[in-house]
Amino acid sequence: MVNSFDPLALVAIRFSDLGRIPKVTRQFELVVLHEHPLLRKHGDWGDKTKLELDMTVLSKSGLKRGIDANLRGQNSPQEPMVQSRRRKPKLIPETALASPATTGEYYSKAIGRALDVLEVFHDSETNLSLTDISKLGGLPESSLFRILSTLESRGYLQRTTDGAYRLAPKLLLGLIHERAERVREIARPFLKSLNSSLNETSSLAFLFEDRIQLIDTIESFHDIRITNTLGRVLPPHCSSLAKAIAAFQPKEMVDRLLRNSGLFPRTEKTIIDRGAVLADLEQVRKKGFAEDREETVTGGLCFGAPIFDERHHSVAAISVSTPMIRMSKEREQETIQAVLDAARQASVAIQGQPVSSGHDRRMK
Repeated sequence: MVNSFDPLALVAIRFSDLGRIPKVTRQFELVVLHEHPLLRKHGDWGDKTKLELDMTVLSKSGLKRGIDANLRGQNSPQEPMVQSRRRKPKLIPETALASPATTGEYYSKAIGRALDVLEVFHDSETNLSLTDISKLGGLPESSLFRILSTLESRGYLQRTTDGAYRLAPKLLLGLIHERAERVREIARPFLKSLNSSLNETSSLAFLFEDRIQLIDTIESFHDIRITNTLGRVLPPHCSSLAKAIAAFQPKEMVDRLLRNSGLFPRTEKTIIDRGAVLADLEQVRKKGFAEDREETVTGGLCFGAPIFDERHHSVAAISVSTPMIRMSKEREQETIQAVLDAARQASVAIQGQPVSSGHDRRMK
């Protein structure tokens, strides 16, 4: 072992041979280890004895020959020269250089594979078996099992009763917010187009596990307009955005959303009967869009349509809100069609650009 020096072969120097090394201009510290096979043949060596040497380094090869000669000795039988050289880094095939994220001197393949495994999980509802993950990631099950076992033992994955894997709670929050931000970025151009074409407030909501929350809004330039507040939690029994998302969820999720939100009246026209709310959501599912006719705000009218991700899950919704006094029958149909078109275009864009950055990438 050598500190601050990198010759081809400084393996050991016998005490009696130090005088044969040419005099010098630089100092180097050597740690001599008795385990080296040459040391068993040449004198007594201290266990990790530290030596300071003055030596002139003319060339790596010259120094190497000098040390080998000293180790063998003039009267010793000639032995094959022991080549102790640094390992050359493996060449990376050109085909593996496609992504800068998976190359580089300090890139760890082991950590990269573990992160690739985590990225095949979309949300808390995604349960995958060992075989499923192996097919998605392109790793053999024998190698994959060690990664899964490690992630499970460290609390990043959990096992279900049937043996499948799912994300642990401590990873879900960050993953969901990442997905929400990605959806917002993709849907933003369609939200702006909807706002400019109708000159009415346009909004975007996202499903965060057990709540539906407003993540983007562009207000109208009219003096009289409907406003929205970013971050506001939307009630699934009266908000058109929340209805549009809730209507396409499994029954268990609908029950969960309604239970967490509560069936409280917002105006005189808010539906608070559970049976009526479920019937309204069924109509939303059939029509493909939701309405809020003064159910959330007196004098307000809102139309919302669902946005579907690459798994065809309703993860978001887009809407237009306007005062009732500015709405006519003809304009109402135009508004509904514009909302449906914006939702469809956003869905296509999201499905073309998977929200979770790692689930389509094969593990390297």
